[in-house]
Amino acid sequence: MTDYVLMTDSSCDLPADLAAKMDLSVLPLSILIEDQQYYNYLDGREISFKDIYAKLRTKCPAKTSAVNIEAFRHPMEEILKSGRDILYLGFSSGLSGTYNAGAAAAQELAFKHPERKVLAVDTLCASLGQGLIVWLAWQKKQAGMDIDSLKQWVLDNRLNICHYFTIEDLMFLKRGGRISGATAVVGSMLSIKPVLHVDDEGHLIKVGTARGRKASIRALADEAGKRGIDLENQTIFISHGDCLEDANYLADIMHDRFHVRDVLVNYIGPVIGAHAGPGTVAMFFVGNPR
Repeated sequence: MTDYVLMTDSSCDLPADLAAKMDLSVLPLSILIEDQQYYNYLDGREISFKDIYAKLRTKCPAKTSAVNIEAFRHPMEEILKSGRDILYLGFSSGLSGTYNAGAAAAQELAFKHPERKVLAVDTLCASLGQGLIVWLAWQKKQAGMDIDSLKQWVLDNRLNICHYFTIEDLMFLKRGGRISGATAVVGSMLSIKPVLHVDDEGHLIKVGTARGRKASIRALADEAGKRGIDLENQTIFISHGDCLEDANYLADIMHDRFHVRDVLVNYIGPVIGAHAGPGTVAMFFVGNPR
């Protein structure tokens, strides 16, 4: 069986040490803050996650831009030249054009290198939801699954990766056009927190509200209780917008209520954090329906 590499992009929000252990090829996306461009490496080498969120809290203008085909072409070609195939698992096309650029580069290079396989899958996932399906795919690869079978496994299982999250600062949703200014102001005054998820097309959808921060975090656990499959044998992934205490509060609930096998906690990277804002807490697990 020909060796192959799992490739993804930095919106997967996996810890850098875990990505290294998995031998992932990770394309860094970028963010523009105060007219300075920073690449989102998983180890925060260009700007730390703490510093990104400190800037976001001061309402610094932050923009993300679409990655182009050329950004994918070079790292993909280097892998192919090493004699290995590629399976690219990309950031949800419902939230970004990143996957489309990666898929276009894969198609171009597959034509250029007919002896190699360059496959791409839209995970329809984001943040550690994307990280979770990449991690699960890596486990299948470690068990000996070939590249074509693994591509099909991801296609068959991506809609079982549940994404549930809550936003602390409603003004970030307002800036993204997801709620009106009046809704943001009234919601902030009444401490109403939205509960959102990612739907089957990879889009952000509001599914409920909660009164107060702790209640909104508990609501995420409630959704896991409704939808999670065999939670006792799962590793739950939790990402946060520089609010580790709240993420750990959710992790404790998942341990106490559902006795989950393990919990992985990490930052929401700056590309997603620029739109969700500081204080966002997100949880990802395998469930049905999404």
